Amino acid sequence: MYNKSVLENGIRIISEEIKHIRSVSIGLWVQSGSRQENNNNNGVAHFLEHMLFKGTKERNCLEIARAVDSIGGVANAFTGKEATAYYVKIPDYHLPSAVSLLADIFQNSLFDREEMTKEKAVIEQEINMVEDTPEDQIHDLFEEVFWGKNLLAQPVLGTKKSLAGIDRDKLLDFYNGHYRGANLIVAAAGNLKHRDFVSLINSSFKKLKSNAVLSGMAPPAASAQVFIKNKALEQAHLLIGSLAPSAASPQRFTGLLLNTILGGSMSSRLFQEIREKRGLAYAISSFLVPYQDTGMIGIYAGTAEEKAPAVVKLIKDEMARMAGRQVSPKEMRLARELIKGNLLLGMENTDNVMFRLAKNESCCGRNITVPEVLEEIDAVTSRDIRRMAQELFNPEIVSLAAIGNLQEDDFNETRIPQAKRSGIR
Repeated sequence: MYNKSVLENGIRIISEEIKHIRSVSIGLWVQSGSRQENNNNNGVAHFLEHMLFKGTKERNCLEIARAVDSIGGVANAFTGKEATAYYVKIPDYHLPSAVSLLADIFQNSLFDREEMTKEKAVIEQEINMVEDTPEDQIHDLFEEVFWGKNLLAQPVLGTKKSLAGIDRDKLLDFYNGHYRGANLIVAAAGNLKHRDFVSLINSSFKKLKSNAVLSGMAPPAASAQVFIKNKALEQAHLLIGSLAPSAASPQRFTGLLLNTILGGSMSSRLFQEIREKRGLAYAISSFLVPYQDTGMIGIYAGTAEEKAPAVVKLIKDEMARMAGRQVSPKEMRLARELIKGNLLLGMENTDNVMFRLAKNESCCGRNITVPEVLEEIDAVTSRDIRRMAQELFNPEIVSLAAIGNLQEDDFNETRIPQAKRSGIR
């Protein structure tokens, strides 16, 4: 059973009671991420996420970890481009203790300067890890190329330069502006009563101030770009992408099916053509990244350097094929069943239910039921997919980023016409 309440300070509390299980998943969702930063504090949202686990007035960092273990729980957090989340999963009888712990780290963290210095070194190693992992780095490179000057182009971790410039004042400035009631969604799923949960949140967070700094998000523009990062590697890592529907767009269900058919599964066109039939890549897949006002569809492949132009051409050919003719009824049926099956199976995990509640509230301001989603999936036609492919796979907005021992000239025949060359470093 779904329920929603709003506290006087603006905190939205959403829960779904699932009586037959003994766990509860709770998440604090701050609707601010790297997109709410600027050129002078890039990485501050992620840095802040780390610092909330480094000590409060009541607990040091070891005691925070022990507090989670003492209630048999699992805690974690993540920072994205538009949100930061802190979440814990615990046995239902430890719900009050879990709320108390989350409230403590959220409201009473010390942001100790000595701990900040140590954590900067940790995050710098996290940045190094991404730079040493080209299949991860390619995603940051592509978004930097694709979104240009828009804040979506900024990496969530920041850069070593921007990280070095973040001091305690910048951390507190971001915290005080964004960690407010009007900017917070508290979501929970599992064996709990909504009324009791609201009472716990109200008593633990009632002193949280309401008004938040709601940064305006400039709508992004996209144009065809090509960027090659030359690096000595065993493989070439490629990412081709374009625009896609936003998280709240009515067309997002069409985008789900398009992505599934294109490269979202082992039976997808790209996986079968590039890996199974031709043996050109071990890793080949497509994915969607939805944001509040836009989205991105990406296709990643890791392949031998000499095979990279051929792989790019096959991907572009498949884009043109999807735009040029309707997908078959068999492909439609398989894609629908895969999406619906994954959704239904995911609803058996309280973490997934909690995440879904929070995302629906954040993007759409309401609960979108599973039957509603299933109906929308069934309503998508092959004609809808073809129209979307014609719009998204327009050569004027399809971009390419690559890492490896490559040159731009290697891709002259891949039909990305009049692509602008990026000055990105």
